[in-house]
Amino acid sequence: MTLNPATLRARDTAALPRDRAFDSTLALLSEGYAFIPNRCRRHGSDLFATRLMLSPALCISGADAARHFYDDHRFTRRHALPPTSFALIQDHGSVMVMDGEAHVRRKAMFLSLVGPEALRRLADLTVRHWREAVARWSRADAVILLDEAHGVLTAAICEWAGLPLEPEEARARAAEFAAMIAGTGAIGPRNWRGHLLRARTERWARRVVTEIREGRRAVPEGAARAIAEHCDREGRYLDVKTAGVELINVLRPTVANARYVVFCAMALRDNPACRKALRGGDPAALTRFALEVRRAYPFIPFIGGRVREPFTWHGHDFTAGTWVLMDLYGTNHDPRLWPDPDRFDPERFRDACLDPFNLVSHGGGSAASGHRCPGEGISQVLIETLADELANRMTYTVPPQDLTLDLAYIPARPRSGFVMRAVRAV
Repeated sequence: MTLNPATLRARDTAALPRDRAFDSTLALLSEGYAFIPNRCRRHGSDLFATRLMLSPALCISGADAARHFYDDHRFTRRHALPPTSFALIQDHGSVMVMDGEAHVRRKAMFLSLVGPEALRRLADLTVRHWREAVARWSRADAVILLDEAHGVLTAAICEWAGLPLEPEEARARAAEFAAMIAGTGAIGPRNWRGHLLRARTERWARRVVTEIREGRRAVPEGAARAIAEHCDREGRYLDVKTAGVELINVLRPTVANARYVVFCAMALRDNPACRKALRGGDPAALTRFALEVRRAYPFIPFIGGRVREPFTWHGHDFTAGTWVLMDLYGTNHDPRLWPDPDRFDPERFRDACLDPFNLVSHGGGSAASGHRCPGEGISQVLIETLADELANRMTYTVPPQDLTLDLAYIPARPRSGFVMRAVRAV
């Protein structure tokens, strides 16, 4: 698929379209991932104004919007998400809310952890923990894949980071991470539970950092040690709270890939040709399949930013401090970028011209200098690895269940969690 730049122009918007409602918070909660795409189609525009939580906001969508939003200087992530969600996603002091040289320095530490050799090691650990889990599942009448994947990924990423867990502790950490992930897009009890369990995780992470620094916990080279020993520009350790936050920011997003594991299983169930294409574990086929899972399924709906340096786009001025929401889900389903976007088709990636601004499941632009997620490589490797396990290394049946993906539920998941029966290792 060759992308024609002429088809990617932002839609003409002579006047700034505005959402009809005085405040669209309830509409956002009821429509979720579809909130921005619905209005972009309604207005025939990649830009519209709205009001959320009584605050003015501009919503933007498409590859050109991503190109502007992920410019290294135009936006900051500070004060760009509701505090109740932000504290679960990243929290104060994290790399996400840093700008300029300090951001680049902190981001370089994260990127140093995810080189090819480190990713291969994570894949190997994940396979080991997955196959141990499959042996347990084979003795159960039924398992819920989402819940089980949280446990597998928690055990694998903690061991990879230098913090191997005993089974009981692994279950506790997995429950905490799962609650944080589930609470990010919610208000009320689901969000409250996420915060309650995150407090427990933060105490554990701060204790780990302190013990490493004081020599009371011996850990190998890896994420936990790198974060505990990371220094700022003045050569000082991060304060213990911030270091604990950054450790969680390696572990929790990796566990969030449990949803991608479920989406893999859904795609294999709904597209038998994909299972056939993956037979034998062809690396290129696995790569295409993983890219299409990231494009097609709902993961992060949008991301917020505040304008740092004023600019003009679509003939409209973006003034300093303006709150902007960049549509990730809608961009990944933009028909100007992805023909027949609602069809699951890994073969589209045989000739797709990928650039930093069209597949934006993990953000756009450069991970090194901008705010693209440094964990993108982890997601890609885990999806490829576990798609191979699901397609080639095990058998199972999928009983009747509710696999509806409710786009109002953020982060999305099938209502049943994907129940599997008669699990057997091959």
